[in-house]
Amino acid sequence: MMTTNNIKAVNHSEIQSIKKHCLKSDAIKELETLAIADNRKKHPTLPDYARCTRKYSDKTANGLTTCIIDFLRFKGWQAERINCTGRYQDNTKVVTDVTGFSRRIGSAQWLPTSGQKGTADISATIKGRSIKIEVKMKDRQSEAQKEYQRQVEQAGGLYWLVRSFDEFMSFYNSLI
Repeated sequence: MMTTNNIKAVNHSEIQSIKKHCLKSDAIKELETLAIADNRKKHPTLPDYARCTRKYSDKTANGLTTCIIDFLRFKGWQAERINCTGRYQDNTKVVTDVTGFSRRIGSAQWLPTSGQKGTADISATIKGRSIKIEVKMKDRQSEAQKEYQRQVEQAGGLYWLVRSFDEFMSFYNSLI
């Protein structure tokens, strides 16, 4: 049986701090507005109440990467995610013996990438300039990533290290 002594009173300031944590930044709201406009352009006969709107968040590295790529595409620039992981090669086969027992034989292995170590997460072209964007949430750049940044900047490209969508927007607005 639950008693009223176990219930904790929540004051107004705690509720406001919880709501503030859940609020989206102006940059994310602008991105969602661009997504709706793009959806309207692609599907002009679909009524607004029937549209599926995408929700964006920059709380994870994957979410932030999606935000950046979609924003650049909505603005008419080229952007793509760089897949720098290797690939999994499965050489196993299922063999069935005369008694009907089947088993898997062979091996599977992880093949390393053929790309350059330390490559950025996003490759984009804005106003004819090559821009490499590295998305970092809590971790730091590895030595291979620092070397890649040096090579990109030496070749005349731009390299942005981004930790939030607001930070990306400040880089973008300074370029445009």
